[in-house]
Amino acid sequence: MRRVVITGLGTINSVGNSVEDSFKAVVAGECGIDTITLFDASEYPVRIAGEVKDFDPTTVMDKKEVKKADRFIQLGIKAAQEAMIDSGFVNAENKKVDDNVAERFGVISASGIGGLSTIEKNSVVCENRGPKRISPFFIPSSLVNMLGGFISIEHGLKGPSLSHVTACAASTHALADAAKTIMLNGADRILVVGAESAVCGAGVGGFAAMKALSTRNDEPKKASRPFDTNRDGFVMGEGSGALVVEELESARARGAKIYCEIIGFGESGDANHITAPVMDGPLRAMKAAFDMAKNITGELPKIDYINTHGTSTPVGDVNESKAITELFNGVENCPPVTSTKGQIGHCLGAAGAIEAIFAIKSLNEGIIPPTINIENQDENCQLDYVPNTAREVELETVMSNNFGFGGTNGSIIFRKFKD
Repeated sequence: MRRVVITGLGTINSVGNSVEDSFKAVVAGECGIDTITLFDASEYPVRIAGEVKDFDPTTVMDKKEVKKADRFIQLGIKAAQEAMIDSGFVNAENKKVDDNVAERFGVISASGIGGLSTIEKNSVVCENRGPKRISPFFIPSSLVNMLGGFISIEHGLKGPSLSHVTACAASTHALADAAKTIMLNGADRILVVGAESAVCGAGVGGFAAMKALSTRNDEPKKASRPFDTNRDGFVMGEGSGALVVEELESARARGAKIYCEIIGFGESGDANHITAPVMDGPLRAMKAAFDMAKNITGELPKIDYINTHGTSTPVGDVNESKAITELFNGVENCPPVTSTKGQIGHCLGAAGAIEAIFAIKSLNEGIIPPTINIENQDENCQLDYVPNTAREVELETVMSNNFGFGGTNGSIIFRKFKD
């Protein structure tokens, strides 16, 4: 089976508009959550979110094209451009890949919801002004797979073009799918892009109706508090993460910078409840990732750090902590774990890609970002969550978890590249 590595990274989120700025911010414990500005939320029970700041879509795409693309696509294009330039396949002047690699270079996009604000806007237009006033760009601007469509056109990627819509595990599943496709010789390189921008009336109102969101409106920077006793739900975030996934010999042949190797991934279903998780599902996803890593490397992986799903919900945080404890046969054997959702909120379908980037940066730079806002650690969450202050430590192998509504789970393991 072919070996698979990561050779390009890109992101935009509420704490930074690039990989370097974002990672520096999460390590410093900065928080991008604040009062909502994307729409008038004054009458909503939840008025806070992790919004992207200072983003002008005309800096990454033609002004006419901006009108045809929902904000989640615009954010995805921004992150994809950074990852593709970082990988060395394109540059700022020429964004198309060479013809000799295009047919073996694919794209896998991921989003939990897609163009929700565009759907909301055009529904109102249809109701108030009639169907003839609906925008002709409504459908192509909203579909999840149009994220990959726009990006494949932008960079001339003619390999597999696929999409994952598995709620908050979508990006993790997309990364696993990319690795699997390359391992089985279905492509040599795949650009994985997770993007989400559901901070709109329907999105915030919908999650608020489920009682899933924090209502700590007066303290936005303390609202997302994974594993803390006083957490009261997650905070919506928006953003995008992009990774160039590449077959090892291809990367070697062109002298690419190699961030890490993907040595394992696992997926599972809870088959229990549409919104309430159980320990068995995440545990089986992590075990599957361990088993794959053993098959690839010949030994069970020694995980040095886990970037958890850690949404700041009372049920989810406890469930994941117990699953990790079970996996490692006791709290004393568990590695440090953190949740970076305290800083950027929960970016839903983009979470897996953004958090994989943070895990990979931790691996490369030897520093674990903190879990912020832990003031009174939940007694049912007994792991080492690296509370409030980053930790410098040598890392060889890290894991990233993400789980979604419907009981869908994904885990992926990254290891420092070794010849």
